[in-house]
Amino acid sequence: MIIPSIKDNLTKDHVHFLDTFSQSCRHSIISMLKQSQSGHPGGSLSCIDYLSLLYCFILSQTNEKIVISNGHISPAVYAVLSELGFVSKKNVIDTFRKHGSIFEGHVSRHVPGVWYGTGPLGTGVSAASGFALGEKLKQSGETVYALIGDGESQEGQVYEMMNFSKKYNLSNLVVFMDYNQVQLTDSLKKIMPVDFSSVFKAGGWHVIETDGHDVRALWKALRQAHKQTKRPTIILGHTIMGKGIPVMEKTGKKYQADWHGKAPSPELADTILSALTLTKEQQILLDSFRACITTKPEKPQFPTLLSSVRVKQGVPRVYKVDELTDCRSAYGHALLDLAKKNTSVVALTADLSGSVKTAGVKKALPNQHIECGVAEQQMVSLSGGLSLDGFIPYCSTFGAFMTSRAKDQARVNDLNMCNVKMVATHCGLSVGKDGPTHQAIDDAGSMLGLFNTMPIEPADPNHCDRMIRYIASHYGNFYVRMGRHKIPVLTKVNGTPFFPKDYTYVYGKMETLRKGTDVTIVAIGATVIEAYRAWAELKKKKISADIIIASSIKKFDQIVLRSIKKTQKLITVEDHNTFSGLGGQLARHLQQKGVPPQSHIMLGVDSYQLSGTAANLYRAAGIDTTAITRAAIRILNK
Repeated sequence: MIIPSIKDNLTKDHVHFLDTFSQSCRHSIISMLKQSQSGHPGGSLSCIDYLSLLYCFILSQTNEKIVISNGHISPAVYAVLSELGFVSKKNVIDTFRKHGSIFEGHVSRHVPGVWYGTGPLGTGVSAASGFALGEKLKQSGETVYALIGDGESQEGQVYEMMNFSKKYNLSNLVVFMDYNQVQLTDSLKKIMPVDFSSVFKAGGWHVIETDGHDVRALWKALRQAHKQTKRPTIILGHTIMGKGIPVMEKTGKKYQADWHGKAPSPELADTILSALTLTKEQQILLDSFRACITTKPEKPQFPTLLSSVRVKQGVPRVYKVDELTDCRSAYGHALLDLAKKNTSVVALTADLSGSVKTAGVKKALPNQHIECGVAEQQMVSLSGGLSLDGFIPYCSTFGAFMTSRAKDQARVNDLNMCNVKMVATHCGLSVGKDGPTHQAIDDAGSMLGLFNTMPIEPADPNHCDRMIRYIASHYGNFYVRMGRHKIPVLTKVNGTPFFPKDYTYVYGKMETLRKGTDVTIVAIGATVIEAYRAWAELKKKKISADIIIASSIKKFDQIVLRSIKKTQKLITVEDHNTFSGLGGQLARHLQQKGVPPQSHIMLGVDSYQLSGTAANLYRAAGIDTTAITRAAIRILNK
């Protein structure tokens, strides 16, 4: 068979082949569902004609990227990949949705040919826009494809993606909407009617409406999409849920959700499979096509967390002892240095470039600064796509927004083992007068349960500088939290910067700021300077305190174990709640290590605060110098 170019019209032979390919895929879909007795047949069957066309005549020749945002149609994706010979059809059918299988209920990046694993609706199409932006920045000339459901497109994140993709003129992004007008529980008309054509036209997209089962019409639509030079394209494919299976198609035509997520019984499946069985001639046709495939997806790569990434870290900046500044400014300077030395480093923000200090990159390197607008969910998922496309994205917003509004997106990036550097400013009470809606006191805990995301927090500007450079050169998702207010540079006993030019940060590394024997005080972030000041006050009272700097609430080292064995008394201090912050996590760690302290006082933010200066709020919450000093006296008098 001669594979048509996008400029060619499809012949009768092409159409006959695609009908045969789709029929075989439908057979595989039902076979999977018969075995698993769970899954989503309706949408898998309604989009299989488009996927067959796209994979056979484009992706099998180019290996360009595609993201299936409505990841529950995994049976369709696995069926196509197996029909192309990219994965074992027998393995797909026998192990679909079984424990230990890579063929999970929603598309998984462990499967060759799946570029981004999805499930929560809306996240995948944003990641696809990240891939498209990445290819545009690299000037590769490659097109990125995405598939979304119509019910899925009610998600606000899809609208964020729509606006972003038009702003950056992602003409290399082609989105297909499986417009079967049925969602999980009922028809779109009953659940949430939306005029998607008008919406995307208003968003500046090239909109094509066509029959989603007519491969000639779909091919023409793809041709039009490829001609676009200034805007992305969405193809609204009018389809029928359950297409190709009469008993399912019947309800699909009535816009009923009967077969959205219900597998056919084994008896019904056998009847359907009998009708879909290929003839010998059809099987020969499919076998001969595989010889025409010119490329195949590589085995997915999952770099080890914290493995080295080839990047130029630059020369650390040393903030002088008398230089009063904030960690966010130190972040901005380090980020600009990294971006100047590495074109792969890009900065993203959500209308906060001045506040989160990415403005330096915006001014000096506008092509490496990506403004997402007030769209945190799009920003985080976009960053996931960019990171898997070879970039090192630093996405920044306030902690309250990064870890609540975009938590779902960070979680999906975590599942995909991306390489996103989330840097959140204005965390904790340090944000001050903006009040409790902006005082992120649960943000670090929000990231705590993500297995492939590492939360860290700098204690001063020099510490921050080293952290920002470290995360660029080590693989994995990071969440760096920092406050808003200015804090002094920490010093050694001799008065020089505690984190000098030759200091190297390592994930989870702890430091002893001052040595003592009576009580251990472990502080993190902006509370470290408060702990140091308490150390000075305690010294006047003949109390010797070990002041230890924690850099993460997820990883601790031997320094704190040795100190606890020595003092048996622990005070933890943080600008965060103690339930999911330093206090609770360090207590858990010490218990697991068999070194629980005899006494432990947790100082943190135990209730929502009001507007006020950082100093006032620290005093009110009991995490300032005076509170730490009193806690030390109290714990020693127990």
